[in-house]
Amino acid sequence: MELTALKAGLIGLLISFAVVYLVTPHFIPVLRRLKFGQAIREEGPQSHLAKSGTPTMGGLVIQLGVVVAFILLSAVTGFWDFFPVIVMLYFGCVGFIDDYIKVAKKHNLGLRAWQKLVLQCVGALAISLYAYNCSTIGSELIVPFMHQPVDFGIWYIPLTFVAIVAIVNAVNLTDGLDGLASGVTLIVSLFFFVGALILPESATAVFIGSIIGGCLGFLRHNSNPAAIFMGDTGSMALGGAVVVMAIVTQLELFLLIAGGLFVVEALSVVIQVGYFKATKGKRFFRMAPIHHHFELAGWSETRVVTVFWVVTAIFVAIAFICLG
Repeated sequence: MELTALKAGLIGLLISFAVVYLVTPHFIPVLRRLKFGQAIREEGPQSHLAKSGTPTMGGLVIQLGVVVAFILLSAVTGFWDFFPVIVMLYFGCVGFIDDYIKVAKKHNLGLRAWQKLVLQCVGALAISLYAYNCSTIGSELIVPFMHQPVDFGIWYIPLTFVAIVAIVNAVNLTDGLDGLASGVTLIVSLFFFVGALILPESATAVFIGSIIGGCLGFLRHNSNPAAIFMGDTGSMALGGAVVVMAIVTQLELFLLIAGGLFVVEALSVVIQVGYFKATKGKRFFRMAPIHHHFELAGWSETRVVTVFWVVTAIFVAIAFICLG
């Protein structure tokens, strides 16, 4: 059966949406029985303490929706490129280990920071080397306002390595309010979906469409008040998904623009930590990441999320302009 990249992507979107939308309500009671509830840090916004015990690790359902859609559409189209799915699942596994230690082993900190970083770096190095040596990806990247790709040569590997680690952690930091990470990821993915149509790559379009559908289906249960959280299982998987979208479409440099909200979230933490150390205890923001700063400034959670969605849409619009 012959399917265009657009049709394959949209069908993948619908399948993933249906899986996540329908499975999640049955998954929530399972998580409750297993007592896989979110532990809320006392040093966070006090309004979040009421969320303690909300089932977490919902990212497993998002990944299920993506995998089901990808396998079904790959069987129909005949394009079996599992690279994007493997990247998503790898970082999803790192997040799952972190969540499992937190909720099952009742260890609030989960994996230590250095342990997560080592696992992320191992994955990032393997992915960078694969992409560099892959005939369909290579070392060329599309540069804003330029009409042809630029070959970065061997410098492609460290650039991609840094992009992977940075974006995975940035998406993870963004996951702090109901519907924030899933909504922002959905909007950012629309930019790369168009990139996949330009290629055109049916397998890539199916993967990105499935991510969009999965996020949309999850929002039904994750929007305020959230009945389930995605946990690091979901946020790291989505981080891996976003960066691999950029890799396969050769639009990595556009992560700084379309993914501008992720960049802002990560920078707010870097600024906060650096300022705190430099001033011996003073804070630049009321709290970091920056979405908590606005909460403590008196904004409601839904207002912060809505404004951040709008800002993301603006970033994506700017990215389209830069793409020409």
